[in-house]
Amino acid sequence: MKHILYSITILLLIQSNFSLSAQHKIQAQSANEFLNSIGVNSAIYRRGENVTKAIECIKYLGARWIRTDEDMNTDEKEQIIKNLHEQTGVKISTSLGSGGNNIAELIAGSKRIAALGALLAIEGNNEPNNWGITYQGKQGGQNNSWIPVARLQRDMYAAIKADPILKSYPIWTTTETGAETDNVGLQYIKVPKNDTNVIEEFRGVVFADAANCHNYFVHPGWKPLQNNQTWLSSDPSSNAKGDNLFGNYGKTWAKKYDGYTNEQLKNIPRVTTETGATIDNILTEEMQARLYLSCYLAQYAQGWSHTAMYIMRDRSDEEGNQSFGFYDKNYNPRQAAHYLHNMTAILKDDKTSAKLGSLSYTIPNQPETVHDLLLQKSDKTFMLVVWGELYAGGTENITIKLGKKYKRIDIYDPTTGETAIKTLQNADIIPLTMTNHPYILKLK
Repeated sequence: MKHILYSITILLLIQSNFSLSAQHKIQAQSANEFLNSIGVNSAIYRRGENVTKAIECIKYLGARWIRTDEDMNTDEKEQIIKNLHEQTGVKISTSLGSGGNNIAELIAGSKRIAALGALLAIEGNNEPNNWGITYQGKQGGQNNSWIPVARLQRDMYAAIKADPILKSYPIWTTTETGAETDNVGLQYIKVPKNDTNVIEEFRGVVFADAANCHNYFVHPGWKPLQNNQTWLSSDPSSNAKGDNLFGNYGKTWAKKYDGYTNEQLKNIPRVTTETGATIDNILTEEMQARLYLSCYLAQYAQGWSHTAMYIMRDRSDEEGNQSFGFYDKNYNPRQAAHYLHNMTAILKDDKTSAKLGSLSYTIPNQPETVHDLLLQKSDKTFMLVVWGELYAGGTENITIKLGKKYKRIDIYDPTTGETAIKTLQNADIIPLTMTNHPYILKLK
């Protein structure tokens, strides 16, 4: 009898341990760092924009950084950025811009912003495939040789890293490196010395600290509305859709030059300085707003440290469909502005914890259109974000199973507001119906 009882006890222990192991223990990421990843493109005070309005927009959106290509090396512009930063806390990424080549001016302007505590990073040229450059008397980019582009990026990197003030700031690559006409190695952050397919001058050259893409989630090769519209454009591997990381740093989309492998692409530092979509008869204002939320989440969940949506406020000095913005050209907020405001308000945090916890949970039979991101605030509160990308229509019913019961679970939907839509008491199971927007679960 003792042997039978002993066997039953062992069996129960094994079953108990199996049940616990079936729960995946997920390491949380900082809610504050996710918020820090949220950026927008803005001219701030040029191109019909107004700095006072820009400050109001940034405060409402909760965006943490602005990507701009303006030369900042004047007292007047420094004062504008100082005012912007002091009132919003927003940081700035500087760049050589479209066709720019003045490294000395870029360094001088970046040092002014760094002195204000407002510099985030420094970027190379903007889309040399569209905006050619001239460097050291030679034309480069577009359909010309890209040797001048590579030399400019190489020299910019070396000059910034030699500067005692700027050397600690990250440097991002030029964009649309997949368009290079000759193999100058811009499909790498640091060119391998043994890649003999790269022009010899650039073997072993360091171009940047992070890869930089304009992986728009709507693209001629990835039209809306499709399931996983933003998830697949954010994918770092060759499975990605549209103008993606792989096409710029894995195998270049223009000439098919080899770069990083799929495995390497998962781990390289990367940022997006432009993505977004315009409103039309297929992609409505409502759908744009949902896609923008999904994009920020998909990007961060798949390893992009920073993402800047194009654009904060519609261009008023360009023709065509300029409906990318969170705001129209008259600073009227679109639905995207309200939804982002709600999400950043729900997740609001201003500190990054030195030590983050983990949470045991599973989503049994998780559909391929359902994604999750576990965040933790500096007060240790877990915020589990679960979102659906059923943009082609339909619903998916899921159940989230937690490793233990929580006294209170507040469920938020950023598309309805910044207050909880439902509260569960003493629960460890959360049923949700997923479509094309996120839920944020606050666990107490």
